[in-house]
Amino acid sequence: MARQFLFRDRAGAGRVLGGILKPVIPGGDLIVLALPRGGVPVGFEVAEALHADLDVFLVRKLGVPGQEELAMGALASGGVRVLNEKLIEHLGIPDSVIDQIAAREQREIERREHLYRDGRSPQPVQGRTVILVDDGLATGATMLAAAIAVRESRPKQIVVAVPVASRETCDDFRKRVDRVVCAATPEPFSAVGEWYEHFTQTTDEEVQQLLARAAREHRPRDVGVI
Repeated sequence: MARQFLFRDRAGAGRVLGGILKPVIPGGDLIVLALPRGGVPVGFEVAEALHADLDVFLVRKLGVPGQEELAMGALASGGVRVLNEKLIEHLGIPDSVIDQIAAREQREIERREHLYRDGRSPQPVQGRTVILVDDGLATGATMLAAAIAVRESRPKQIVVAVPVASRETCDDFRKRVDRVVCAATPEPFSAVGEWYEHFTQTTDEEVQQLLARAAREHRPRDVGVI
């Protein structure tokens, strides 16, 4: 049986997600914070649909030594760290190893923030409706770290919005943020990429270009840009 893809690529998924969000997110002071790298093409289209500011919010997975694809936690901008204590205890990972991995990932966060913004200051968050966007949610570890970190900046509300997610993860986030919008929650769910026809890695250059384009094109909401 041929695979039934939900989305052609991340940009297409962003247009679908933007169309869903437009009637349910009230107008006002909105900012889309996209999780690089894969969340940025999605977030760009969402920001276009909502006439919202676009910025990145850096989150890095903390991989288990020797099994880097297995997340034992995540680190977000501002030094916020979220750990899977049960997994860490089960695998016997010492604090010194966690600290070493977190320090390395913190350096990468700082490198990417400098690279992606190209001298632009981070967008203010306080008092605004923040829409956190990624290309999908599996375990949700990185998105959770982002939500916790953003909450410290005192936004008006936090919305987590993704094109596709596991149903369990999507439901779990409803307890953690103000609103959750998951365009699709197919079952069984094993990986985000299996629902995209094209899921090649987003490059640093693509992230830079989309953020620069958003900075050039964004106008105040009352100008009526479409």
